[in-house]
This record gives sequence, structure tokens and C-alpha cells, in this order.
Amino acid sequence: MNRHKGDSKTLHAMLDIYCRGKHESRGTLCSECHELFDYAMARLVKCPFGEKKPKCAACPIHCYKPAQREAIQKVMRYAGPRMLVRHPVLALNHTLDGVLHRPPKTAPKTTIKHA
Repeated sequence: MNRHKGDSKTLHAMLDIYCRGKHESRGTLCSECHELFDYAMARLVKCPFGEKKPKCAACPIHCYKPAQREAIQKVMRYAGPRMLVRHPVLALNHTLDGVLHRPPKTAPKTTIKHA
């Protein structure tokens, strides 16, 4: 599976869990969560590591703006444990992905502009 597609699917599942639990939405993300998903996907597409990108938490480049970084951390703290029950295959793949794709020792010389 394409790494970006896998990351996209996992993030959407996490946001769905978070949005259902915190914003009581059903079937679709609220505008706030949808905006965060779009932002994260834009960052993912621009990642200088491409298909070899590490998990964001282990990345030497922090390309999220502080507010979005804090928001995505909240989502992951809430949804992460619930992923084991709701989406065990995605949770396992996400965990394995972190082990198999360790960050490089030095970051590429690329600047990511915040949009």
C-alpha cells in the first residue's frame, strides 16, 4: 500500500474516533476535524522524506504549525488506544510502520512553508 494512502486512512480513522467522542458527530467529520485532516494531508504531500517518511513524532522536521501540532496530538492521545478496538489492523500497521521506517540521522535540506 502507498504510504501516504495508509497514513491518510489511519489519520481519518483516528479523527473519526475523536470527532465521534468529543464532538458527537456521526458518519462525517465536523468542520474543525475536517479542516485538521485537510491540513495534515497537505503536510503529508509536501513531506521531504516522501515514501520513507518516519512517524511525525519521530521526525527531525516539525512541519505542523504549533496549534495544529497540539490539535493532532490531542486527537492521537484520545484515539490511539481506541484504535486497537475499532481498527486493530490499522493500529498494528501504524505501529509496525514506526518500527520499520525510522527517521534518518540527518534531515534533508528542505524547508517546508506553512500554508
